[in-house]
Amino acid sequence: MAESTIQQQPFTGWDKPELDLSNAEWHSSSRGLGDVQIAFVEGFIAMRNSGRPESPSLIFTPAEWGAFVSGAREGEFDLT
Repeated sequence: MAESTIQQQPFTGWDKPELDLSNAEWHSSSRGLGDVQIAFVEGFIAMRNSGRPESPSLIFTPAEWGAFVSGAREGEFDLT
């Protein structure tokens, strides 16, 4: 069976740069008890799974991050 390569295209309207997260200073959520880590890089907020740091990170603008956190505080997201 021949192998195929799928090229992933950026989402329409995706205006975030490719950030170099290799030297990012990651901070644990929930006072170190959570599964999520965040880093502040070049004006963006990166979020990753602390149990699988090699997996892709989510990148937020400050406005997106504010909306995400506000929604989480109102119970829109289950962060447990």
